[in-house]
Amino acid sequence: MITSTPESVEDLVAQLSLHGDPSHEPIVSELGVLQSIYGEDSVRLWKPPSRSGSQSPNRGTEGMNNVEPDTVRYQVDLSIDTPSNIGTEEISYQITVLVSLPPGYPSSAPPQLQLLSRYIGPYGVDAALFGKVLRTYISRGAVEWTPGGVCVFDGLEWVKERCAEWLGERMSEKKAGELMREDEKGGPANSYNEQSAAQGDEDKGSPRSSREPPDIPAAIPPGITIVEAEPIIDRKSAFIGRACRITDPSQVPLILAHLMSDRRIARAAHPIINAWRCRVGNVLHQDNDDDGETAAGGRLAHLLQILEVENVLVVVTRHFGGIHLGPDRFKHINQAARNALELGGFLDAPDEENTGKRHGKGRMRATR
Repeated sequence: MITSTPESVEDLVAQLSLHGDPSHEPIVSELGVLQSIYGEDSVRLWKPPSRSGSQSPNRGTEGMNNVEPDTVRYQVDLSIDTPSNIGTEEISYQITVLVSLPPGYPSSAPPQLQLLSRYIGPYGVDAALFGKVLRTYISRGAVEWTPGGVCVFDGLEWVKERCAEWLGERMSEKKAGELMREDEKGGPANSYNEQSAAQGDEDKGSPRSSREPPDIPAAIPPGITIVEAEPIIDRKSAFIGRACRITDPSQVPLILAHLMSDRRIARAAHPIINAWRCRVGNVLHQDNDDDGETAAGGRLAHLLQILEVENVLVVVTRHFGGIHLGPDRFKHINQAARNALELGGFLDAPDEENTGKRHGKGRMRATR
């Protein structure tokens, strides 16, 4: 039970953890996951807009004060990438989503999501999109909620996809045609490796990025299949996630050496930011490497931990485009890793074979 009005997410977590109520543990853990993925500054407590000011309230928030006692409410800032990211200039718009957790969540009631943003880019949000977000957990074909299961992250990602689709539909046919032509000619998504090879990172880049790859590719354990997700492009920087199943910790350095023998990877600012977990018998082995991007490896290790993924190596390559991204780079590193894990099927049920089950966009390559 929340005894007083929290002033921050940290204060909320402290109150939920105060009495050791097991029903609060999933909420606290989920908040940590969201902060890890989207960034701590992107997850904030929601406070009703002041009625005394002249600013118009956000759509649909007028009646939000009349909620069930002990409802937990916070807002999350999400970045929506438009199709113009495949052109010469990348554009990312921010939206804000209100998350409301009723007292019965997650055991007996689903959460509710609400779009607080009145505009996405230059377009005013219409009632259809607002209603679609509001029905995230009750519409057929949206996000399924099962009693006892946390599902805010899945809902937020579904909202991002719907908002991106909505925004794309409202772009002019002329602009969409220009973007398609740029993509066919090989825009930033295809040429980032040459353009960014000579650039530095936010700080100084990885010491590995200055090494020339060997003439003969490094050997890799037989049967290893590496999945590669679609690049995430932001302000001319590219983040590419790769993942593969491992059966022994000794395979990790061989796989990393194999990746570094690829000239396209080796010339990146941070070629092999990575984390891995491997269970041998009853012992869980795990490690990570920042590759010059401070704390990035630890964030990937935390992601694997909270997703409860084992026997997998995840690697993120960051190509620097010349523009500092600040904290956004960590969000993209985490998302690139998750995209690769999802593409390879590593987020499926533990008792299922993950390799060979593709989800999402990307490519799969078997190496011998």
